[in-house]
Order: sequence, then C-alpha cells, then structure tokens
Amino acid sequence: MAKFISEKIKMKSGARLAAVQATYMIEYGQLPVDEVIKDFVNGEVGRYVIEDEGNDREELVEVGAMDTAYFTELTKGVHTHKEEIEKSLAHYLKEGWSFERFDGTLRALLLCATYELAHTQDVDANVLIKEYVDLAYAFFTKNEPKMVNALLDHIAKEIR
Repeated sequence: MAKFISEKIKMKSGARLAAVQATYMIEYGQLPVDEVIKDFVNGEVGRYVIEDEGNDREELVEVGAMDTAYFTELTKGVHTHKEEIEKSLAHYLKEGWSFERFDGTLRALLLCATYELAHTQDVDANVLIKEYVDLAYAFFTKNEPKMVNALLDHIAKEIR
C-alpha cells in the first residue's frame, strides 16, 4: 500500500531542503540573506536537484513547490540565531570534534535542524530528525547521516 503524504507536508519538506541550500549559499557565498531568500522564492535558485541514476549517470530533476513562508522563517531564523546555534552544536559534539571543520553542506543542515528543534514546537522532534536524516542521505552516503541522527536525537532529548 502506498504511503500518503499530504501536499502541506511535501511543501514543508521542500522548504527544509531549500533552507539548507540557502544557508549554505549565505555562508559560503557571503551573500545577503534577503537576496538569497528572494532568489529562492522567485524560483531563480533551487528549482532543480541532481538525481543519481546509477551507472555514473545523473539527471536534473525539478523539485516540487515549497512552503515559501516557512522557508523564509527558517532561513531568517537560522541566520539570526547562527552564533547561538553554533555554540550549542559545539556543546553537543563529542570531544575532539569541531563544528567548524565539518563539510559546508553538513554545517548548513545541522544549523537548520537545530534551529527548528529549538525554535518550533508544531512538529514532533522525531519527525524533524527523520526529515533531516533523509536530507543527509540525499547529500552524503557515508557516516554523516548516522552522525546527524545521533546528534539531533541527543539535542532533541536535551531541549524538548
């Protein structure tokens, strides 16, 4: 039996993906937050993802619509609370691990996830963790998704 996923849930998932991408662009492109948000909302950026088809073949696939209000709130919230979130993440990492040394995409993903766990209450923590672990699997194939799962689970137990 096929799993039913509402359009609203799909649009929030799309907003999370776009927020991770936007957070990465803002940090590494040193671009203004409002400009990046405008580009995503207007569809100038973030409309396609690369899908791996195996056999070293990739295809550009158009992403579905996103909840633009939620995307904007999430992206601005991450930027506004970035220093606080980074300090918090550093606290939860195992000794010897440094948030600053993580891959840029992983940093963006963890910033968005931690912001959402700390600053929203309308979505269950386990649902948020699953969403961000799924995003981690979209970007990484090794140990990163497992680390994301463990780290977010630890953070959620402490702050929720």
